[in-house]
Amino acid sequence: MNYPAPSPELDLGSIFPFDLDQFQKEAIASLNAGRSVVVCAPTGSGKTLVGEYAIYRALARGKRVFYTTPLKALSNQKLRDFREKFGFDRVGLLTGDASIHRDAPILVMTTEIFRNMLYGTPIGQIGISLVDVEAVILDECHYMNDRQRGTVWEESIIYCPREVQLAALSATVANSDQLTDWLNRVHGPTDLIYSDFRPVPLEFHFCNPKGLFPLLNDSKTKINPRLQKKKGKGGERDRGRNGRPEAPGIIYTLSQLEQRDMLPAIYFIFSRRGCDKAVAEVGDLWLVNSEESQILREQIDDFLARNPEAGRSGQIAPLYRGIAAHHAGILPAWKALVEELFQQGLIKVVFATETLAAGINMPARTTVISTLSKRTDTGHRLLNASEFLQMAGRAGRRGMDKQGHVVTVQTPFEGAKEAAYLGTSKPDPLVSQ
Repeated sequence: MNYPAPSPELDLGSIFPFDLDQFQKEAIASLNAGRSVVVCAPTGSGKTLVGEYAIYRALARGKRVFYTTPLKALSNQKLRDFREKFGFDRVGLLTGDASIHRDAPILVMTTEIFRNMLYGTPIGQIGISLVDVEAVILDECHYMNDRQRGTVWEESIIYCPREVQLAALSATVANSDQLTDWLNRVHGPTDLIYSDFRPVPLEFHFCNPKGLFPLLNDSKTKINPRLQKKKGKGGERDRGRNGRPEAPGIIYTLSQLEQRDMLPAIYFIFSRRGCDKAVAEVGDLWLVNSEESQILREQIDDFLARNPEAGRSGQIAPLYRGIAAHHAGILPAWKALVEELFQQGLIKVVFATETLAAGINMPARTTVISTLSKRTDTGHRLLNASEFLQMAGRAGRRGMDKQGHVVTVQTPFEGAKEAAYLGTSKPDPLVSQ
């Protein structure tokens, strides 16, 4: 939605011509009372709207707003979104790579850049860079848990002048009250706005070489008994030559989704090479109908005519068939095209790294999590509950789907037991880094 021209009369009905959820109303009331907020709600529940209200209000009062995100890709997308919503000239961008219109009233930046700005200012004072800034939105605030990046959020909050309102937007975490208490101490009066309501409920599935099955039992508390290993049988037939369970192929998994009308899907693979390899593997599939194919062809041809250098080798032909990759190794222009086509429902599967789970607006009916463990700098480990929920939460399009689907996949190393454990886990607490 595009916002009306800012007027000093902050009439919610004219800004949001639809019903707001209770948590959104509460957050807006707190901001209007001059307090900072921590908004904790599931991925996809509409937290961004609270940040957009703070932006609208600042514009109406002739003030400025900083909008910070953990990733350059997310900052670039917010720049495009906000230009559409608030007007091209009102939005600027600061990342390690780009400085665009840095005096704009709405300035999108990575959280690192914001923290570095504050370094140059004595604690508690408003330096040159923060003149007229009414509010700072800290998007994806649960990134505080990230071992390498977490300190950036904490330092940003500690160094931010008390008179600047903070709106910290976070996926659900176990100790949101602790985070709010800490903000009250180091920054100023802060309200916790918590919601565990998902507008589109999630259904969990498990895919193995025999098919696609419900992952959980009827009460959604434990593993589906049909997926438990029978004593003495050990599921020998599904074992590969090395004695480990076999994984279903990507084409097989996609065909299961297509048969059940579960596309479009985001298919998470934890390496850039893996995403590109997946596109090559399934690139001959046609996932679009003739009408969609026609629209795709027009838009892609138009893009390539304008950006002949930006076409990604090996990925142009699959894109015509509704298949794409999305990761940090892709040129921004091509990535923006993929995001745009996916938002229109023209791309049916996008193979993406975990980055896509961090708030990038690409709603899907289904998310596929291809493996439940990942390599980290300290070795191989099972995903934690928050990482799993963040990816799962990208499923289910508000206003379009009655239900979102999360598909976990058998691998030689993890099966239904690990998937059910993560599918029934509560979010992790935030830990100071």
